[in-house]
Amino acid sequence: MVAAGEQSAPLVRAARREDVPLLLELFGELAEYESLTDIVMATEQRLTDALFGERPAAEALIAEVDGETAGYAIFYPTFSTFLAIQGIWLEDLFVRPAHRGGGVGRALLANVARALRERGGERLEWSALDWNELALGFYARIGASQMNEWVTHRLIGPELAALAADADAGPR
Repeated sequence: MVAAGEQSAPLVRAARREDVPLLLELFGELAEYESLTDIVMATEQRLTDALFGERPAAEALIAEVDGETAGYAIFYPTFSTFLAIQGIWLEDLFVRPAHRGGGVGRALLANVARALRERGGERLEWSALDWNELALGFYARIGASQMNEWVTHRLIGPELAALAADADAGPR
């Protein structure tokens, strides 16, 4: 029994197709928190295809506390050539403000780690914005190492299209 004013332990479950609108709502909340609402382009169809299509690109977990959605995690497989092991990249870990500090983030991350271990994987990685002290503190408390010697790069939009077009142009 849970004492008055306390929350129950988080329940973490795999997202279902019918959760797509809820996940999009949560994506919006994360984007607002990170001041990135202007780049959100996810739609129900795109997300449904990504999570539940013929070749799913990612998986999602949803955390609930006392029947209320408290947060989510999105992740997908990676591979290390040097170690020849499978890993997981944690794309998002988001906990709604009302549920922060109640074990939701840890429960989500623990379930991602368990999924990785069940698949024989040995490396869980993610990134966090350098200004997000709340997240950085949480990750430090669970024993995560910062990989400061690695610089993340990204190609999107016209730059990605231009590079892809080089493949059609043949050897250089």
